[in-house]
This record gives sequence, structure tokens and C-alpha cells, in this order.
Amino acid sequence: MQRSRRFLAALLLALAVPGIAADRITGRSFATRSEVIAPHAMAATSHPLATQIALDVMKQGGSAVDAAIAANAALGLMEPTGNGIGGDLFAIVWDPKTRQLYGYNGSGRSPKSLTLEHFQKLGLQDIPPLGPLPVSVPGAVDGWFALHERFGRMPMAAVLDPTIRYARGGHPVAETVAYYWNRSVPRLSPYPGFKEQFTVNGRAPRTGEMWKNPNLADTLQQIADRGRDAFYKGDIARTIDTYFRENGGFLSYEDMAAHQGEWVQPVSTNYRGYDVWELPPNAQGIAALQMLNILEGYDFSRIPYGSAEHLHLFVEAKKLAFADRARWYADPAFQPAPVAKLISKSYADARRRLISPDKPLREVQPGTPAQLDQGDTIYLATADADGMMVSLIQSNYRGMGSGMAPPGLGFILQDRGEMFVLTPGHPNTFAPGKRPFQTIIPAFITKDGKPYISFGLMGGAMQPQGHVQIVMNLVDFGMNLQEAGDAPRIHHDNDTEPTGQNTPMRDGGVVQLESGFPYESIRALMDKGHHVEWALGPYGGYQAIRYDAAEGVYYGASESRKDGQAAGY
Repeated sequence: MQRSRRFLAALLLALAVPGIAADRITGRSFATRSEVIAPHAMAATSHPLATQIALDVMKQGGSAVDAAIAANAALGLMEPTGNGIGGDLFAIVWDPKTRQLYGYNGSGRSPKSLTLEHFQKLGLQDIPPLGPLPVSVPGAVDGWFALHERFGRMPMAAVLDPTIRYARGGHPVAETVAYYWNRSVPRLSPYPGFKEQFTVNGRAPRTGEMWKNPNLADTLQQIADRGRDAFYKGDIARTIDTYFRENGGFLSYEDMAAHQGEWVQPVSTNYRGYDVWELPPNAQGIAALQMLNILEGYDFSRIPYGSAEHLHLFVEAKKLAFADRARWYADPAFQPAPVAKLISKSYADARRRLISPDKPLREVQPGTPAQLDQGDTIYLATADADGMMVSLIQSNYRGMGSGMAPPGLGFILQDRGEMFVLTPGHPNTFAPGKRPFQTIIPAFITKDGKPYISFGLMGGAMQPQGHVQIVMNLVDFGMNLQEAGDAPRIHHDNDTEPTGQNTPMRDGGVVQLESGFPYESIRALMDKGHHVEWALGPYGGYQAIRYDAAEGVYYGASESRKDGQAAGY
């Protein structure tokens, strides 16, 4: 009976191929639009107004970093369902002057007064997803100022001014944002400050309805006028402290004042001549590198896109990488991961031997030290006329975050602390002043030491899976930048909460396939023993910019599944 239901779901998936782009004159039939091409600058974000703000900043002489900060600020206002200054930030920047990549880890730490023993006294097996307990220090504003200090050209007041004006004057709510906002209101309304600051008479704003956030405008104005410390050491931090004291929380003024993000060295692997760059743990980016190393051992010039063999090998490589993700990825200040060994080609060779061409792995154990010794988010990209390129991702986690919205500030604190585990001895076990495992990851590709593509794909555990699919679509299957994002996606789900990071895979997990894969491939995948299901929505959101050095132009692409836009001049 269960197999019959899965069969029916798979059949419906195969028949649900949208026909909107079937008659394109150029490009693949599934592509929703052509790439955007421009000679001077490019911005790709998940909201058209944020994209326009980024372009305006660069037209006024701002750098790609100025534009990225301006767009990120705007998205916190216009897409609060995915990000905001109550969350964390990660970025990779290509600097044309030094011809190097720079990485920034802007993730915050857990409250120092909150202990593992407190959770144990409450009888909790996991950290709750909402309310005061999963809240960690928000690192986004610190990330803005660190990036701006090194790479900015415009005053921060000018960078934040467009968002401040939109926050006071209003903007029309986009369709996808309105959908997720409406889903969030019932869950988050019980938490103090949310309903007062993020609803219209108790409901979510509707598509096209003008939305204002004067509280956020005031907060951003303080930051613009008085800098980073206005957020971490001023009245904003004091308001946060008082709010959590009054509402059973632990985030304090001292936690805010002590926060400091850090510059980190991006790490890479070479995939068929292209260097793919990610940031090291506590983020999950190296899972994408591990998957690519495993998949490099197969000849995809002989394996068609969307075939059962392609889907099977991708899913099995993901299982192996994510087993290591669950075991090794954590705050390196508490538990350093053997990154160099995990992303080595020899380790990938050893792990690849576990893959069978005919049947799926049901349970996967992480690699052992002996083996190693052998051998709910927004994403945006910007690029300026001087050749600087930015890959930036920012999130509150679980959409709008914890629901905790301090009075008068206009933003919601993240619930990233939910990613800790409460099992003593695990690398990601909760501890005071510790950074949780992070799902948000920016990515970058270089070719022969030169900048090539800044890209990212949102969506929790989907992110490394999406990064790998984008790289394969570009390198193995010859797609252009827009086609690589529009192509149907694969999502393997470990059937665990919150992201499969905390608990092991059960019975091989579930393969979720987006509409567009041929039914023959779905049937063959099921015949191998995979559990295949149809799902709406877990496939992430994508933006990318490619630099064509020969012509000196940028190509831009934006996610067709959401409200985004790529544009240039």
C-alpha cells in the first residue's frame, strides 16, 4: 500500500511538468528567461527593489560590498520572512586589488548565562525552535561593518539610507514574501512584540499591500549615525537585554557587547578544472566540496542529466557527506574539524567505494579518524565596475526566526541556537558562548586563479545539495547561469528535524524531486529501492553572477521560484 502511494506521487510528479517555457526560441525548454548581461555592474537578489538599490549604490560610486550591504538591509525590511538584522551573515569577497578571496564568518554565539544543565532541568531532548531559548547573538550588523571597513567606499549612512526611506514611506509586499508571512503569523503571534510590529491588525500583509516599518527605520538610523556600537553597545543592546530579562530569556547586554565576527580563509576543491570555494565550519559549506569530490569519480559526459544514474549517484554522495556533517561540523573554537582531510581527494576515493550502482545506502556512518588519516534565508550577489564580486548570505533561520521581537526595534531575533544538540560529548553540544552549527553558506568559483562565479542557494540542508547541483549543471551538463538555476532540483531528506544534522539517517531517507524529471528516471530510481516523494517548496532560492573576462561583461541569473531579479548596467 505504501509503495502504491509513492508510485502515485511519483507519477503525479512526472505529469506536473510546467509548460510555461516549452516554446523558448533559445536555450533549454525549462529555462524561464535568458541570462542578464551588462558591461559595468550586476546585482542579483531575491527582491527586485533590493536589486535596484544595489545598482543605485554602485552607480553612485559605491563598491560591490556597499551594494551588498545596502541590498541586505533592504531585504531585512522587504523579505523579513528570510532574514534581518536579528540574524547572522556569511560572505565571500573577491578583491580585484589583491586578487584574492576573503571570507567572513558573522555568526553569533550562545548566551553566556545559558547552560546545558538548564535544558536538562527542563527535561528537553532538543532546543525548541521558537521563543527565547534558541536565540543567539545576531552577527549581521557586525558583518556589515567588518566588510565595509575593508572594502566599502560610500559612508554607511548613504548605504543604509534607501532602506530607511522605504521603511518610513512603505513598499508593496511581494507575492512569495506574503505567502510565507501569512504562514508565520499564527506560529509567531504568541511571542511578545511580534504581532505589534509584524502584522496588520493581527494578520500578515497581503500581496501588493504597502508595508511600513518605522521602528526598523529608527534602528537603522541609529546604526547609520553612530556605527556598529549603536547596535552592540548602545540603546539597542540595552533594549534587547531588558526584553529578554522580562520574557524568560538569556541574551544579555554583555553578550551583545562581547560579540565579534571573524575573517576566515575560504577552502576549496577543484572540480574538473574549476575551483569551488566555501567557508569552513561552523558552516556546512564543505559538505558541497565533499560531494563534488565523490561525484568527480564518475563520467557525467556519459550519464545524462535527469537520468536515474545521475539522480542515484547524487543522492548517495549526499548521504556520505552529510554523515560527516553530522559528526564533524561545529564551532572550531570548541571542536576543530579535520577540514583538509575531509575535503581531500583520497578521502573521497575511500568514501566513494561505499556507493553501489544498484541500491541505495540505508544507513551511513561518518568517516573515522583512521580513514581521514588516509588521505528559512536570503542570498545575494553583487559585482562592480572594478571587478569586485560579493557572495553574501544572511538568515534568521526558520523563516522569520524565533518570534522574539524587542519593542520599538522593528526586527526579530534569530533562532539559530536550535541547531545545537543537547547530547553531552557531541561536537555541536550546547555550551555558553559557543557558535552553533550553521546552514547558511555563500559560494564562489574561480578558474585558473581568476574570478568566475559568485553564487548561492538558500534553504537549510538544501544549500550544499543545491551548490553541487549548480556546479554540475554548469560544468557537467553545459547549462548557462540561468538554466543551471531553473533546472529541476533534487532534495534528499533524512526525515529528521531540524535539518538532519542532529540525528542519523533512517532507512535511506526520502528523495524529493521537483517537477520536470522524466517519469522513466523516477521509476528506475524507485526500482533501485529509493523512497521517492513529491514535495512543494524545499528546493531553495538561487542567485548568481558570472564574469566573462574575455568580453569584460557580467552575466546575472535569479531564482524563478521566488520574487528575485538579476539586473545590471
